[in-house]
Amino acid sequence: MIRSLIRPFIIAFSMYSKIPVPQLEWKDQDMKYVLCFFPWVGAVIGFVTILWGMLCHSLPIGRVLYATVGTAIPLLITGGFHVDGFMDSMDAFHSYQSRERKLEILKDPHIGAFSVIQLVLYYLVYVGAYSEINSLRAIGVVSIGFFLSRTLCGIGVVTFKNAKKEGLLYLFSSKAHEKIVKISLYVQLLLCIVVLIILSLWAGIGVIAGALSVFGYYRYHCYKEFGGITGDTSGYFVTLCEGIIVVIVAVCSLAGLV
Repeated sequence: MIRSLIRPFIIAFSMYSKIPVPQLEWKDQDMKYVLCFFPWVGAVIGFVTILWGMLCHSLPIGRVLYATVGTAIPLLITGGFHVDGFMDSMDAFHSYQSRERKLEILKDPHIGAFSVIQLVLYYLVYVGAYSEINSLRAIGVVSIGFFLSRTLCGIGVVTFKNAKKEGLLYLFSSKAHEKIVKISLYVQLLLCIVVLIILSLWAGIGVIAGALSVFGYYRYHCYKEFGGITGDTSGYFVTLCEGIIVVIVAVCSLAGLV
């Protein structure tokens, strides 16, 4: 049983992170449970983020370096996997073309002006908000957010309609053992909620409300624009959700609520 779970765990990390792991053949039996372990890539990001926060609290590291490295940690661990989907989605959303043309834009490997503009704007807000997060408790809330965003994303993969019958998202959703994956992810979501509230009541509630609001908006927007979700829009959701979480924690920190 343990061996049957190790392979999906490794595949999840080989797919969604740059962490060196053995490269395994993607067998149907393994693909059933890969999404169960997707949030644990976020757990690694959160762990490294906490370590960085502890280091900054013990050494005289300035806010600019603190915020820029904190912002870079998710990019370094994932290789920008989700940001790529964010950029493709931004180009498609802002193209104002037909649904079919928007889906084609998602597949286009080239980047457009809208994606660059939106990415620069995103990271300006992200770095600015991150620089206002000072306490280790607040950093802990942000760290749990990396797990939360991926848990919700995984739930979306096995719950929402696919916009097309091809691509990585369709592969993972069609091969997943829907019942077990849903149970696993909902249990992980519940644990996230409990830990967030224990860490900080008001910041925890704010993060949960913000993440769920983004999740609802993500479904509405993707159904309206594409007729469903894709692998790129999943990356868009993870990126947007993490940005909202950082902003919420920053506001709570400035208000003395965490």
